[in-house]
Amino acid sequence: MSSVWPIGVAAGVAFALVGLLVSWWIVAVGAVIIVLFGVAWIYEVVREHRPEPIAAASAPAAGEHLERASIGEQEATRKGFLSAMTLGLGAAIGALVTIPSAVFAGLPPFKKGEGFIDIDVDLGPLEAFKEGEWLITQFTMNPALGDVAGRVAYVRFNGLLGREPSFTILSNRCVHLGCPVQANGPTTPDEQRTLGAGHRKVTYTPVLPAGGFGCPCHGGQYDTEGNRVAGPPVRALDRWAYKIANGRLRLVGAFSVNEVDGTGKDAIMGKYRLAQPGIHIDGLEQILYPFIPPS
Repeated sequence: MSSVWPIGVAAGVAFALVGLLVSWWIVAVGAVIIVLFGVAWIYEVVREHRPEPIAAASAPAAGEHLERASIGEQEATRKGFLSAMTLGLGAAIGALVTIPSAVFAGLPPFKKGEGFIDIDVDLGPLEAFKEGEWLITQFTMNPALGDVAGRVAYVRFNGLLGREPSFTILSNRCVHLGCPVQANGPTTPDEQRTLGAGHRKVTYTPVLPAGGFGCPCHGGQYDTEGNRVAGPPVRALDRWAYKIANGRLRLVGAFSVNEVDGTGKDAIMGKYRLAQPGIHIDGLEQILYPFIPPS
């Protein structure tokens, strides 16, 4: 007898596998579908193969009655065993497919960007930054890794916010596909300054991004606060988190931003755990991506 329950189980498995690459909410929906349709399928199989009573109207002889009952029970037992084996084999195959996918495909997108979140990089003394001046700041995120850990940030000293220095520190990674963003304005390389040496060297190059920042790869455009103004990026530029220690500016991590309201030290923004390029962090679109809680 044909049944819709196996189709439902297959649909649930499909939901779960897609959810591993998109969102845990979809995985949960798939799991619920699998359980509901699986239970209904098992119930139907057990009910169909339950031995039926022999009608009394035929009035068989006692030996014939026992023989028919024995054959019916054996056939029902055999069918039940085969059905159970089929379900068990299907469950084993599903586990073999789902578990490796969950580990190797589903887990990494939900992990934090290790090595990019918890850092401590010395960008130099506060005297190196003039109020209102943008600096293309080149530094090494992890000196032990050498040149491969080189990074670029756009740094602007906003003046004092209360008694604390305020900085705008934008990542140069486009939030479309990760290409390096460039300043839409002239640089003054003859005024370039350098502090430190080796892989602890920090280089500052003054720039005037009057037109904001732009991605040369696919045309993404941002204003001077990092807000998307044109092109395919899905949110504002990521920012570096910082602290002031012993009169020096230090980077201590990075975070994603949905939108910036205001400018400089008066800017207000929604801060989220660092997300990969191309991922929505708020709005209806966020349900299609791994959950990123705001901070």
